[in-house]
This record gives sequence, C-alpha cells and structure tokens, in this order.
Amino acid sequence: MCLGNEVVSDDRLGYEIWLRLSKCALPEDVEALFEPAAGFRLLDLLSGRRRVLIVDAIITGSAPPGALHFFPAGHLTPSRQLTSSHQINLPTALELGRMMDIPMPDKIDVLAVEAEDVTTLKEALTEPVAMVVPEVVQKALDWIKDSCS
Repeated sequence: MCLGNEVVSDDRLGYEIWLRLSKCALPEDVEALFEPAAGFRLLDLLSGRRRVLIVDAIITGSAPPGALHFFPAGHLTPSRQLTSSHQINLPTALELGRMMDIPMPDKIDVLAVEAEDVTTLKEALTEPVAMVVPEVVQKALDWIKDSCS
C-alpha cells in the first residue's frame, strides 16, 4: 500500500513506487495500491488483508533525505499520511479496527524514505529521494517474496 500525494514533491514517493510495482509481475494474491488518503480510510483498506507493506515518505529529522527506514507498524510514524492532527494515525486505526472486530492484518510493516520536501506543489521528487526509488522498489519486491513464501 503506497501512500502519498502525487503533486507534492517527496510526498509523491508512494505514487512513484506504486507506478513501478504496477508494472511488475506480482503474485496473483498480491495487490499494489496507491492511496492519497489515510486516517479512517485505512480501516477499509486494511480490512481482511493478511499482510501489508506500507510505503511512504517520512520526516524524522534524525536521518538525511533519501535514508531508508523499515519498521513494524505500531511505532510512531511521523509521516504526512500516517499521522495528522485531522486524522487518526496508523496505530490508532489498527486498534480501533480491532475494537470494532474488523479483521486487521496479522503483519503490517512500513518502508519509508526520509523526505526533504513534503510541502512544495511539484510533480517531481527531490534528488536524494529520487535516487533511492529503485532500491525501495527492490525492497518492496523482496518483502513480497518473503511474505509469500
């Protein structure tokens, strides 16, 4: 599940990864999604799935732009799409789904790239983020392969 906004500089990362994954020969039971929203919408998108990899741009301030982060869902996720003062964050969405007896995935991991710019309206990634796109695609494909075996 690739999150982001295709017209906001590095927040476009999810869209770029989704475009590339959509051209790959994925296993029959694997679906690549692009979602420009988060919050409560995550409940619908996660419901009934077994395993999910979320790909997104992230700003931690503790790594240079282009750095890769990989962590299980449930950690604080300082991402434009996964946390917001106007929406629920990913851990809260998961807990709410469980409380409402909505079937949530057994495994959710986050593959994120440290962003440089998530505010400029521009349909292009910054150079440090663009440079790691092939590596992010490969890591996503590796995750899919490991999760399907």
